[in-house]
Amino acid sequence: MSRWSLARQFFVAQLAFIVVLSASLSVVLYLDAARGVDDAAAERMVAVSTSIALEPAVLAAVQGPDPSATLQPYAVEVMDRLGVDFITIMATDRTRFTHRNPEEIGGPYLGSVDEALAGRTHSETYAGTLGPSIRAIVPVVDDAGTVRAMVASGITVDRAGIARNAQLPLVAVVALGALALGGLASFLLSRRLRDATLGMGPAELSRTFVFYDSVLHSVREGLLLTDAAGHLVLYNDQAARLLGLDGSQDPVAASRLAVPPSLRRLLASGRRAVDEVHLTDSRVLVVNQEPAVPPAPPGRTAPAQGALGTVTTLRDHTEIEALTGQIETMRTLTDALRSQTHEHANRLHTIVSLMELGRADEAVDFATRDLQQSQRFTDEVVDAVDAPFIAALLVGKAAQAHERGIELTSDIASDAQAGSLDPVDLVTVIGNLLDNAFDEAARSGEPRVGLTVRRVDDGAPTLEIVVEDNGNGLPDSEKGRIFDFGYSTKEPRGAADGTPAGRGIGLTLVRQAVRRFAGSIDVTDTDDGGARFTVRLPLAHRTAGRVGG
Repeated sequence: MSRWSLARQFFVAQLAFIVVLSASLSVVLYLDAARGVDDAAAERMVAVSTSIALEPAVLAAVQGPDPSATLQPYAVEVMDRLGVDFITIMATDRTRFTHRNPEEIGGPYLGSVDEALAGRTHSETYAGTLGPSIRAIVPVVDDAGTVRAMVASGITVDRAGIARNAQLPLVAVVALGALALGGLASFLLSRRLRDATLGMGPAELSRTFVFYDSVLHSVREGLLLTDAAGHLVLYNDQAARLLGLDGSQDPVAASRLAVPPSLRRLLASGRRAVDEVHLTDSRVLVVNQEPAVPPAPPGRTAPAQGALGTVTTLRDHTEIEALTGQIETMRTLTDALRSQTHEHANRLHTIVSLMELGRADEAVDFATRDLQQSQRFTDEVVDAVDAPFIAALLVGKAAQAHERGIELTSDIASDAQAGSLDPVDLVTVIGNLLDNAFDEAARSGEPRVGLTVRRVDDGAPTLEIVVEDNGNGLPDSEKGRIFDFGYSTKEPRGAADGTPAGRGIGLTLVRQAVRRFAGSIDVTDTDDGGARFTVRLPLAHRTAGRVGG
C-alpha cells in the first residue's frame, strides 16, 4: 500500500469511509423505523383500549353478575375485526373477564396496572401469556369517576416486527444509493487527483518537491514561473537579485516589474524566446522562455488545455559584456597607437633617407617641424585633459584619423577636467563615439569629424562631450534604436581585415557607461546632414564601483 499513488490511497480511504457511513446510516434508519413502528403500535393500542373503555355496555357488563358471558364474545369480535392479538377486560383486582385463550379467563392479568388504577392511560412492552407484546391499559370509570374495571389491548412483538421489517427494502435502497453515489464521487475525485499528481505517491511527491526546491535555489541562473495571467508566481534567489524583487510570496504582475519594457512585454506575452538579450540600466541579461505545458498522465493522452504559464531563465552576461567593453576599449587604444606608430615610422624613414642622401639640414628641419606639430597637439590635449588614458586615446585617435584621411578637429576646453569620472568608462564613451563617427564620415567625399569637450555649469557642474560627423546621418526611426544591443546601420566588412563590423555593441556600451555616470546622451542632426552625439556627465557623480568589474 505504501507504493500506491496518492490518488489510489485517497480512493480506497474514501471508499472505506463511505461504506462505514452507509452501514451506520442503515442502522440508524432501521432503528428509527423500528421505533416508529413501536410508537405507532402503542398509539393504536391506546386508541383501541380507550374506545372499549368508553363503551357504556362494557361498564354495565363489568357491574353485572357474569361479565365474561357478555364481554368475551364482544372482545373476540373486536380482536378479529381490528387484527389485535388480545383484548383483556379485567376487574380492579386483575381478574380477567376476557382473553384470546378462553382458558386464561378468571386468571390474574400479567402487566402493570398501577397507572390505570390511578385513572391514567398507560402503554408498555411486557411479556405475558402470549409472549412479549406492545400493550395499552385504560381504566373504565363510572359517572362518579370511580375506576370500575380496566381494558388492556395489544399485539405481539413478532407481529410488530413484520411491519418493522417491511421498512428494510427502503433502508437498503437508501444505503446502496448512498454507497453508489459516494463511490462514483470518490472515483471521479481520485481520477482528478491522479491527473494533478501525475500518478505519484506521497513519498514521490515529497521527494520531488524537495529536489525541485533545492534546484530552484541552487542554480546560478535566474528562474521565473509566470502564470497564464502574466503574474510571477515563483522565482528563485538569483532572479530576485537580477530583477530587484523583494522576495515576497505574493504574485507580482510582470507589467509592474522595474525592468526594460522589452523584457516586461516578453514576460507578459508568454511566447517562446531563445537567447534574447535584454539590457537593464546596469545589467546585460540573456533570456530564454518556454511555455509550461502539463505532461500527459501515465497511460493517457496529453490534455487539450493550453499552457499553464511560462518558465523563464535569466543569465547575467554583465561581466562578459564588461570584459567585452574593456577589450573594445583596449582595441581602440591599440588601433590608435598602431596608427600613430605607423605615422611616426613613415616620418622616421623620411628622416633616415634624407640623412643617407647627405641632406642633414633638411632632415633636421623636417624632424623639427614634425616634432613641433605633434608636440603642440599633444600639449593641448595633455593640458586640457588631466586623465592620461583619455589623453593617450585622443592623441592616438588623431593619428588614426590622419591615417584614414579624416579631418579631425578638436575643441577641448582647459577647464574640462574629468578627474572625478572613471577613466575606463570615459575611454569607452569617447572611443566608441569617435570610432562610430569615423565609420560614418568615411562614407562622405570629404570626411570630417569634430570633438568638443567642455565644462557646463548649468545648475550643476557637467562635462559635455559632443562628437559629430558629416556622414549620412540617422533617420528619426533609427535614433531610438541605435543604442539597442545588436542593432547597427553598418554593413559587415569583408574578410580582408578580419574585423567584423556592424555588431551593434559599441553604442550599447556607450549608453550603459553614460547611465553608470547618471548622465544623458542625445542624438541630433548636424547642418551638413551628419549625426551629432551629445553626452552630458555630472562631474559631482562618483561611481562607487563599476558593475561587473
